[in-house]
Amino acid sequence: MKTSVPAPEGRLVGYARVSTDEQHLGLQLQALRQAGCGTIYEDHGVSGATMRREGLGRLLQSLRQGDKLIVWRLDRLGRSLGGLISLLEQLGRRGVRFSSLCEQIDIDSPSGKLVFHMMAALAEFERALIGERTRAGMAAARARGTRLGRPPSLSPPQCREARTMIEAGHPPVQVAAHYGVSPRTLKRLLETTAQHGR
Repeated sequence: MKTSVPAPEGRLVGYARVSTDEQHLGLQLQALRQAGCGTIYEDHGVSGATMRREGLGRLLQSLRQGDKLIVWRLDRLGRSLGGLISLLEQLGRRGVRFSSLCEQIDIDSPSGKLVFHMMAALAEFERALIGERTRAGMAAARARGTRLGRPPSLSPPQCREARTMIEAGHPPVQVAAHYGVSPRTLKRLLETTAQHGR
């Protein structure tokens, strides 16, 4: 009969970040060492709004299945709830555990799992609200007659001028170059303005 051998305990890896060069990592580093972190990755003078950080990138590359990532506080890892959830889900799929000291969140524990699921639900709710507000704003703009999307490459008077030039015998390629657009774009704009009677 086969017996399953439990996977060996991974490393405790810390991550610390300060957003300005004037701030110091001392408090975070001390707390992470006390929590048993043998390796700590750091980012200095980098905002938590971006997930593109040198120290964080090296940390994520180094983490292996069974490791546990520990941060002093959740906002040290990221400021956006959606970004945090996405990162923690990614770590979970890789078999990396997570703990935040100040909030006492430990994904290994039932209460930690509950907090994580609540955070994920809030992030989903936030995304839905943003989508709803965006759709409502676009509908209101359309009702006011506001044009949505990128402005056209040529104004209606320029389209009329371009049409006159083509009708006078100028090659469309030359006319398009004159207005700094591609021949294809010019053709599409002229067709659109003809449909609208401009």
